[in-house]
Amino acid sequence: RLRRRIGYVIQDVGLFPHFTVAQNIGLVPRLDGWEPQVIERRVRELLDMLDLPPDQFLHRYPRELSGGQRQRVGVARALAANQPVLLFDEPFGALDPVTRHEIQQQFLRVSRSLRKTSIFVTHDPREAMLIATRIALLREGRLEALESPADFVQAKGEEAQAFRACLA
Repeated sequence: RLRRRIGYVIQDVGLFPHFTVAQNIGLVPRLDGWEPQVIERRVRELLDMLDLPPDQFLHRYPRELSGGQRQRVGVARALAANQPVLLFDEPFGALDPVTRHEIQQQFLRVSRSLRKTSIFVTHDPREAMLIATRIALLREGRLEALESPADFVQAKGEEAQAFRACLA
């Protein structure tokens, strides 16, 4: 039950291949007992928000989608039940650079409009600086820095310096 209270997106998306886009997105609301009409309305709303025209995508299967489209469906599924916390674990890491940039920009637009708490795990310093409002840097499982991106560029510590060197 706790896992259904947190929306999450992982690198390989984790869509069920035998479910349509609509079924994948509506899974958690269905498990939570939402009415079918409410689920359908929510699925359409999310597809529109993520620039996937519902009439073109509702009945497709994951194998019929590009990597970027699958990632958007994964994000829609994470948002479907309107959970207060979202976890993104390297969600854009497997995408080509152009698609990755487009989805990062879309993520910024959507996350700002929804105003949800999002935890975004990435090993890409540029992505962290672009997306984060706060950056938590861990070393051997311990918090080494927790700063805004602007303050992070001044953070001390070996890992923070290595992180910043990647930005140059």
